Amino acid sequence: MVNIGIVGIGFMGMTHYKAMAQVNGGQVAAIVSRDPKKRAGDWRDIQGNFGDSGGEQDLSGIQCYETLDELLADPEIDLVDICLPTTMHVETSIRVLAAGKHVLLEKPIALALDDADRIVAVAEEHQRQFMVAHVLRYFPEFRLIKEFVSNAEHGPVLAAHFKRIISRPAWWAPEDLERTGGPAIDLHIHDADFVQFLFGMPTAVSSQGYIGRGETVEYINTHYQYDGPVAISAEGGWLAQQGCPFEHGYDVYFEEATLKYNSSWGESPHLLTKDGEVSTPALPGEDGFVGELQEAVDAIAQGRASQEIGGQSARNSLLLCLKEIESVKTGQKVAI
Repeated sequence: MVNIGIVGIGFMGMTHYKAMAQVNGGQVAAIVSRDPKKRAGDWRDIQGNFGDSGGEQDLSGIQCYETLDELLADPEIDLVDICLPTTMHVETSIRVLAAGKHVLLEKPIALALDDADRIVAVAEEHQRQFMVAHVLRYFPEFRLIKEFVSNAEHGPVLAAHFKRIISRPAWWAPEDLERTGGPAIDLHIHDADFVQFLFGMPTAVSSQGYIGRGETVEYINTHYQYDGPVAISAEGGWLAQQGCPFEHGYDVYFEEATLKYNSSWGESPHLLTKDGEVSTPALPGEDGFVGELQEAVDAIAQGRASQEIGGQSARNSLLLCLKEIESVKTGQKVAI
């Protein structure tokens, strides 16, 4: 059994905690929170952009620590699941890895490429596994694309476009750029990472966007350059007015079929085939968070490096976003 300690009981820590109930071979053995109410199981104040509130949790049998040091001193903990704000990712990951624990870190890996490289280097130095929770790779609607690409059932991909749009957060101020990286990293990295997951790293990016307050790229539209006749693009941002629901989706054009999805439909992806039929394919898996956590647990239990959520891949996804921001600000195509 892989024993997991969750650090940070906010919306994402709560989400991981609930998802772990469906993971085989792993269990939450400890949590870390500075809030005594949360350590007592009162999570009713936790609410995110989807799902229910945290409710009240029975934490009997789970160690409830106030500090990270207490968790790191616990010899029973194998894997530390870090669900803290992005500005705390780097130093917390390094401390955990240096203490001999494996790490699953919420995305993004970091805001600066040098910091991402530091974490990867420390993991290698201490021979610990370092994984980053890019959950979109496990969302059933997106996992479906990966399956179609891998089995080539409908031929190769000729073109694809991905979309991720929200309204501008009411709390946003220019100084938040240093805390979140802005939507070109915090939001758009989901799709940049998924493009890499499907097609590998592009040779260059060409991006346009809207630069708003504090020199923040608030909307970005990128074309990813690959060798061969394929057109891959993605857009993301938060220029929509308040009241606009979160929206993500895609159009993927295979040689012999088209796969379309938009979360605002409230429906599963539609598959349009060359015979004129429209169908809703069966989706692989049921919950993306369960999928990514199962992969992390399996990697630790089997003593193997994860090929799907490894730290180097997350580092490369950050690199893509940084190059895209550079392209927006310079107006030039940027080599990777």
